[in-house]
Amino acid sequence: MKTYKFKINGKDYSVDINGIEGCNASVTVNGVAYDVELENEAPAAASAGLAEPVAPVSATPVSGPAPAPAAAPVSANGGAGSVVKSPLPGVIISIDVKEGQAVKKGQKVAVLEAMKMENEIQSDADGTVSAILVQKGDSVLEGAEILKIA
Repeated sequence: MKTYKFKINGKDYSVDINGIEGCNASVTVNGVAYDVELENEAPAAASAGLAEPVAPVSATPVSGPAPAPAAAPVSANGGAGSVVKSPLPGVIISIDVKEGQAVKKGQKVAVLEAMKMENEIQSDADGTVSAILVQKGDSVLEGAEILKIA
């Protein structure tokens, strides 16, 4: 097993390469197991950690839905609206708004279960929900986009 440490958008990730067979790799990212499909078949030396890494094409969690990717922050002053992000990794247990619904700053928009606790996710701006980016039951990472407010 080979372990890598990454920092992406200021967030730390620990990635363990558990094994590679052909175009499939078994990896663990921050304690969550994934099966990753590689673009090209990995050379035989890759399993021993002797070859250059091959870029992943898609990742599917071993159990549960894929976490939403974290994106660059959107400025509330830029006219593009704002994005409500997950404050910590967990599972979405409810979404309390619908697309097109008006929301006020501080209004509960979703509930996230993390570390056996329910955490209310609140709107960070007044506006209208323009997109809901997750579904009930989705696993999300810290910083993952939950919804957009225009």
